[in-house]
Parts: sequence; structure tokens; C-alpha cells
Amino acid sequence: MSSEFLQLAEKVTQLAQLAQSLREENAELRRKVKLLSEDNATLNARVDEAYQRVAAVLSQLPVAEEEDTTAPANEEAA
Repeated sequence: MSSEFLQLAEKVTQLAQLAQSLREENAELRRKVKLLSEDNATLNARVDEAYQRVAAVLSQLPVAEEEDTTAPANEEAA
């Protein structure tokens, strides 16, 4: 009976160690998620800024005139 209690105590100890290990791993994963979320927000802001700069440059470019597609391309062929 004493050996059963020792085995049970050992299993409880192992369970407690596993629970502590999982708590530490969870805390580390939460830290990583926080850092990655911050990095993601920073990168999204940079993408938005780049988009705005490109849009500003494109708005300053002259608009190309479209060719009249209704006229024949080669009048000699007609």
C-alpha cells in the first residue's frame, strides 16, 4: 500500500511539473504572439505608407490618351 502512495505521489509530482512547464510555455508563446502582432502592425503601417506614396506619384503622372479604336488601324487596307 505504501508503494501505491509513492507511485501516486510521483505521478502527482510529474503532473505538477508538466503543468508548470505548460504554464511557462504558454507565457512564452503569449510573449511571441504579442511581439509578432506588434511587428505585423508595424509592417501594415509601412505598407499603407508605401501605398499612399505610390498613389501620390501615380496621381501626378499625366494621363495617357487612349487611341480611337473605332477607326481602322490601316486605312490603305480598306
